[in-house]
Amino acid sequence: MADGTETESRKLLGRLREEMASEAAGQERLDRITHLIADSMRSEVCSIYLFRDEDTLELCATEGLSPEAVHKTRMRMGEGLVGRVAKSGKVVNTADAPSAKGFRYMPETGEERFSSFLGVPVQRLGEKLGVLVVQSREAREFSADEVYALEVVAMVLAEMAELGAFVGEGAALSPLHQQSVQLTGGPAQEGSAEGHVWLHEPRVVVTNPIADDPHRERERLDEAVEELRVGVDKMLEISRGGDTEQLQVLEAYRMFANSKGWMRRMEEDIARGLSAEAAVEKEQSQARARMEQVTDPYLRERLADLDDLSNRLLRILTGQGKTDSADLPPDPILIARNIGPGDLLEYGRALKGIVLEEGSVGSHATIVARALAIPLVVHVGRITTEALNGDHILVDGDNGVVHLRPEDTVVSAFRDKMAMQTKAQERYASIRETPTVTQDGVRINMTMNAGLMADLPSLNNSGAEGVGLFRTELQFLIRNQMPKRSELVAQYKRVLDAASDKRVVFRTLDIGSDKVLPYMKHVEEPNPALGWRAIRVGLDKRGVMRMQLQALIRAAEGRPLTIMFPFVAQADEFREARWEVKKTIERERRLGHVLPETLDVGAMLETPSLAFAPQKFFDEVGFISIGGNDLKQFFFAADRENELVRRRYDTLNVSFLSFIERIVERCTISDTPLSFCGEDAGRPVEALCLAAMGIRSLSMRPASIGPVKSLLLRSNLQEVRKIIADARHRGEQSVRPAVMDWLRAQS
Repeated sequence: MADGTETESRKLLGRLREEMASEAAGQERLDRITHLIADSMRSEVCSIYLFRDEDTLELCATEGLSPEAVHKTRMRMGEGLVGRVAKSGKVVNTADAPSAKGFRYMPETGEERFSSFLGVPVQRLGEKLGVLVVQSREAREFSADEVYALEVVAMVLAEMAELGAFVGEGAALSPLHQQSVQLTGGPAQEGSAEGHVWLHEPRVVVTNPIADDPHRERERLDEAVEELRVGVDKMLEISRGGDTEQLQVLEAYRMFANSKGWMRRMEEDIARGLSAEAAVEKEQSQARARMEQVTDPYLRERLADLDDLSNRLLRILTGQGKTDSADLPPDPILIARNIGPGDLLEYGRALKGIVLEEGSVGSHATIVARALAIPLVVHVGRITTEALNGDHILVDGDNGVVHLRPEDTVVSAFRDKMAMQTKAQERYASIRETPTVTQDGVRINMTMNAGLMADLPSLNNSGAEGVGLFRTELQFLIRNQMPKRSELVAQYKRVLDAASDKRVVFRTLDIGSDKVLPYMKHVEEPNPALGWRAIRVGLDKRGVMRMQLQALIRAAEGRPLTIMFPFVAQADEFREARWEVKKTIERERRLGHVLPETLDVGAMLETPSLAFAPQKFFDEVGFISIGGNDLKQFFFAADRENELVRRRYDTLNVSFLSFIERIVERCTISDTPLSFCGEDAGRPVEALCLAAMGIRSLSMRPASIGPVKSLLLRSNLQEVRKIIADARHRGEQSVRPAVMDWLRAQS
């Protein structure tokens, strides 16, 4: 950029800074800004379009177009050249606007007199706010320097909008981060919660986007980057000799931290009048915009690295974002792009709810949230940019809906719903000690799922008759290195002590697929859910399996012990694993350790193949537990992590219930105890139908025991079975409508 143009760019930003300091507000400020931009860029027109809702842009201020069009001219995302800029997030620069792709004539604006068009997006860290446009009569393309200058101004406008500089009448000028917003994601842990936002990584607000002294801003940037580089080098030093993959990530960090191109671009931004913080954020916004366009996973990860480094650099420059958990509100709802299990466990049960912009229904965070019984919604787009610390928020984990800064009517309805749930829980407390016997005299065993010591008090509070599934992988997932055998012994002993005489089914290490140990070399697989996981890892890593079996045997201290192997797909896998148990028992006997009073070894049936194993397998196995979550996704060939297909199947599908009935029959022939474990066990209508199919033991989250027991106590399984049989005879795809009609008739 030539010195003269550079001076003009700084002069324009200087005039903008004066405008920020003036007493003008809202519409008046917008009008003055369009005038000074048009004047500085020597163009006849400057217009600012802002989003009034997620899909509609509104002309909010103009110099050069018809004043009557302000707040009247609107367009949809992608409509016209302005809508094209908004949708693509890319600059449109043309000498002949009417002939440009997507042009739409707006007669009320009087823009037919102007040929040249330059539109740039007004956006902040991926959040689309609007479009800034300059136009002129002369048919010419704007120069690269002029495009750059307008992009810099657009970024400053985004910061001004963030700081509430354009608040006024109408939807497009309503305050950012003050509007009521409803966002939808995927339900990952049921439950409802009301509270206030606690950002895991608070957003940095740049309050000084325009520099007074470019030389000083360069110095500030150099100092901050040096501090960043030292920090990355320290992380690398600590990680030497550790996990190779983690080292590779840190090496990529260091590469970016030392990138000359990154530094050069930020230095150029400062030279054109931006502050150090604004220069960093400008590069970060562009990286985020590129990340939206990139489909290659490696490139996305690298751009995410750059995004994270930019956040670190902004925190160094501003001193913002250094929060302390002591500052947590009394009712915190955690908001994060993503979060690891270790970080989540540090917050613990203090959290009322969790909302993640990314995450998945099978992620580590979900596993921990389920263990802590905290409502969780995942895949909530824009939540980290929409929410601010302290915002009032409602989380509906049942339906995957989040209400941010809700209106009074929404709050009232939500509280009514929560009050009804509380009343129901009080009603369920009265049947806590009542055995689950249906109206036709069938006894159903009700157990709970657990994974942490903190879950165990629920054994008595919920009325659970035991632990049908204890997830042992959590102790492996939350660490940076393999736990010691002695630590596992102590952990399992505390679990058995807390359970007293109630049965605990310990599921051996279930890792792989979506659950990757940070200290185990990650294997890239085209389809991890069908890959190297659970018992397959255990049989290939016998040392880890033996260590866990030894820990379980020693923790039992002569008490009954129940062990279950996950994801058994064929009989020989179970036989090999059971042989390892037998060898470990013999070794423990030789070492003089006290052996369990009784030992029950079972398998999780999570693949259709095991349901068709030889009958001899059902004769040999100690018990079977149907892992409903995995079994369903394989039965229907619909990935439960894939939002496009995970809702396409129904547990009460006739085919699936017939398959469950087949498993029940095979277990009955061999007199093999059978249970059902998974989310569907905790859903009353689904649990009722599973019981009607012959399932006599259900394992679920503690909070679900009351609702499920309540329905079973007042139901006749023979009648439900007849309804299912009739629906099957009629050729219906799902029995849900028929069962729901029957339930309504009963009430």
